[in-house]
Amino acid sequence: MAIVADKVRRLDVHIDRIVGLEPGSIADAEHDQQATGLLTAVSEPPSPRADELLRIARTLSTASRSGTFLAPSRIKQLLEDSGLAAETELAEQQGEVGVESQYEQDIEWLLVAKATVQTYGILMNTFFDQIMPLSDDIWYWDDVLSSYPKSCLYATQIAPARAWSRAKEVYGVACERIRNIHLQQQSEGAEAADSSESLREGVSQKWSQFYCIVRQSMADTSVSNLRRKILSPVDLCRAEARRKRAELQKLRETIAAGLGILVDEGLAFDQSAEEDKGLESRLMVADSTLADSIALMHAILTNSAESNEPLSVFEDCVFADARDVRGAFSTADSSKPKASSVAERLVQILDHSLLQHKTAVAKHASENGRPSRVVRYWLPALALLVSSPTILYVLVKRRDSILDWIQNLGVTVRDFWFNWVIDPIRKIIGTIRHDANSEIAIMSRDSLKADRESLERMVVEFTLDNPSVAVGSPNVTDLQIADIRAKVREGDVTPILKAYEKGLRRPFVGAVSGDLVRSLLIQVQKTKVDLEVAISGIDSLLKSQELLFGFVGLAPGVVVSIGIVQYLRTVFGSRKGLRRGEKVRRVVRVLRKMDRILAAGATNPKGELNYKDRGLLLCEAHVLRELATEVLPGDVKREFLEDLEDLTSVKNVVLQEKALQRIRWAYAEWLGKK
Repeated sequence: MAIVADKVRRLDVHIDRIVGLEPGSIADAEHDQQATGLLTAVSEPPSPRADELLRIARTLSTASRSGTFLAPSRIKQLLEDSGLAAETELAEQQGEVGVESQYEQDIEWLLVAKATVQTYGILMNTFFDQIMPLSDDIWYWDDVLSSYPKSCLYATQIAPARAWSRAKEVYGVACERIRNIHLQQQSEGAEAADSSESLREGVSQKWSQFYCIVRQSMADTSVSNLRRKILSPVDLCRAEARRKRAELQKLRETIAAGLGILVDEGLAFDQSAEEDKGLESRLMVADSTLADSIALMHAILTNSAESNEPLSVFEDCVFADARDVRGAFSTADSSKPKASSVAERLVQILDHSLLQHKTAVAKHASENGRPSRVVRYWLPALALLVSSPTILYVLVKRRDSILDWIQNLGVTVRDFWFNWVIDPIRKIIGTIRHDANSEIAIMSRDSLKADRESLERMVVEFTLDNPSVAVGSPNVTDLQIADIRAKVREGDVTPILKAYEKGLRRPFVGAVSGDLVRSLLIQVQKTKVDLEVAISGIDSLLKSQELLFGFVGLAPGVVVSIGIVQYLRTVFGSRKGLRRGEKVRRVVRVLRKMDRILAAGATNPKGELNYKDRGLLLCEAHVLRELATEVLPGDVKREFLEDLEDLTSVKNVVLQEKALQRIRWAYAEWLGKK
């Protein structure tokens, strides 16, 4: 988890700064060289044990710096390899501690510090992993209690389990009664009859006695559970849901309080006090802080699984047990804790306390959490099992129809893809490349030219045959013919109209001679040419917008394809994670929860949240960080992490509320409106 990794990384860097491994602390280490002997030992050839301790410490530090956590068994193995976890009296037998042993003691504490930081991160991760599923289970019980139909559904789901539990209860009471009657008969010295009639009477008497015992056992269990007679099954289920929700809320608050204590009090190095002290004083303060933190971890793990006590009693028990464990670290000669005893307690935490805590919390959560999948889904599974023969019969009987439907669906999809997507794209590409086969046209290319030339020939021939009517003279010159041709191209057929007007004066004579009919047919040709001119204009307009029409033809296929792809991504993409919109809505809900914690949380006289609200705030901050880092752009994440660090690191509620408001308005563009 990112918050835990950052916390562990900072603690690891701070421990390195305390022991003088950072450039800023080298001067202090040289100033205290004669007092501690640390650099003297480094300048001399170190012992093989010191090299081994440094190697183990480097392994632990590398994991902390990279933000990863070693397994508890791995940390325990490293501590055992160092020899610190085993009880030894070698240091007491040496008498005066020399330069090399003093250097080894400092390296031992460095190793213990690195292991403590790793254990600290493991405990924080454990608490985070336990609180979040509990919140989901609490939400499940809230949903069950939110409406009566949902409570009825829950009662139906657990009906077989309740019937089985009831049967086991009656069976246990009946077995106890039968056992008591059998013992009573043995004590009275009863003997079985030898005759077959007596045997039959004895068997029938035993069966009747057995039925009486069962009925009496059911009556006794019903009398002992009067609530079953007073309340309906649904009301009983609602009462059970309330009880389980209360148990989970209590467990969640207890673990959150343990997390708050661990964050506020665990590994709380006084940096301002360490700046003015030398290396030896800093090491002494750090050793004491490490011992206090390990004792606190042990006390939290020991008491956090007990959810029956109030939070105030839980906190008092934690600090009392931590003081007792801390006193066990000190020896009779000195109040300074020994690295071996601290390492031994750390191994005990990793090997026993942590495992017992996880087991107790998991057991409590399983007893009061949401029912298993079998209980929740046995009803639809049973319905599917009952209707499976009918479904199978329908599938087998209509096998051919189903196969045809699937085949037709595939053909339809293929034809749609090629006819409405591929072919329009090909036409658009052909239009861009000026392909002659892709041009849009509503008439042939040379149709207008041929009809216009035909009209010219008709008019010229009519003029030559009837010059007196057409031009008003007996002969027609070449200049007049050229002029007539030019006028015909422009749409002027005046000679034909003059002959038509003359023929209308004597229509019968004109019809017999043929001039009237001939002029009328030439006008029909003229009308045809005019129509083709208009069509050619429309054709030119279509050709100028050919690319536009190509995209219009492609648009329906593209829109349908994009819609299908988006739908499939919505259906199958939800299995991989929440969509962006859902993440933003969840971020808004997390911000609301954090605001409620800060507004309704209890504070001490210093204006700080109590341990429970502190732990819950950290859990919501972790969820917010995980969601926001997937929504925010890369250049904004760093600023967001700084503001989130201000929200989680400071303890004053007023400052935390200001940090939360800053997160709301500064990142409202990505995290939802204010």
